[in-house]
Amino acid sequence: MSLHLVQFLFLVGAAILAGVVNSVAGGGSLISFPALLAVGLPPVVANVTNSVASWPGYLGGTLGYRQLLGHQRSKIVHTGVAAIFGSLAGTAVLLLSPASVFKAVVPFLVLGSCALLAFRGHVAALFAMLRRKEGSEVGLIAAVGIAAVYGSYFGAGLGIILLALLSIFAEGSLQEHNAVKVALSLVIATAGDLVFVVFAHVSYLSVVVMAGGFLIGGLAGAKVARKMPAGLLRGLVIGYGTIIGLVLLYQNLHAN
Repeated sequence: MSLHLVQFLFLVGAAILAGVVNSVAGGGSLISFPALLAVGLPPVVANVTNSVASWPGYLGGTLGYRQLLGHQRSKIVHTGVAAIFGSLAGTAVLLLSPASVFKAVVPFLVLGSCALLAFRGHVAALFAMLRRKEGSEVGLIAAVGIAAVYGSYFGAGLGIILLALLSIFAEGSLQEHNAVKVALSLVIATAGDLVFVVFAHVSYLSVVVMAGGFLIGGLAGAKVARKMPAGLLRGLVIGYGTIIGLVLLYQNLHAN
């Protein structure tokens, strides 16, 4: 695969914006994944490439939360094991199922991620009402494992899901939950990406182009958050993702 200058700049810009969105509002894959489709990558290759390229952003976020993570080691170790196994299961489902299946469900995954992002406040409030203490550790481990399957299969909105699960099953502040969420996202991405690098078709040129953008965007996200309302940015991402999801659905319907 070769990239023209316009495509190169387009992918860099998409990666930076996705990194910012991941830091401020969540859902950055709703920007970076369609960008890879736009430059001509098949859906599964675009998904795998997006996962590998976004890894530095998760690493940067985890390093940024390293002080808070020091008090969460036990929780991360216990849930991290489930995250690894769930991530490996997700990569197996993605790579062993026909590419046509992934292409068929992608529009619904994109639209579902948009809905999750749109109603994240309501979801968090509902989870707060359902919060329970007995069996919370076992429940958290099982829930993280299931979420990790989705995280390696597609991944858009994974951070929202993990944050919601932590609010149900774990004690702690929102900042502590967010720190654990970022660390678990890194674990899930690492396990999945190792499999992708060995067994999947990855567009490494796109990875090289976008990885730095994700890292820059992730680091810049905190500054953007102070200048731009997170709700506005989230609304723009939801609108963009909804359009992309509907376009992909339209293309699938007319391809059959």
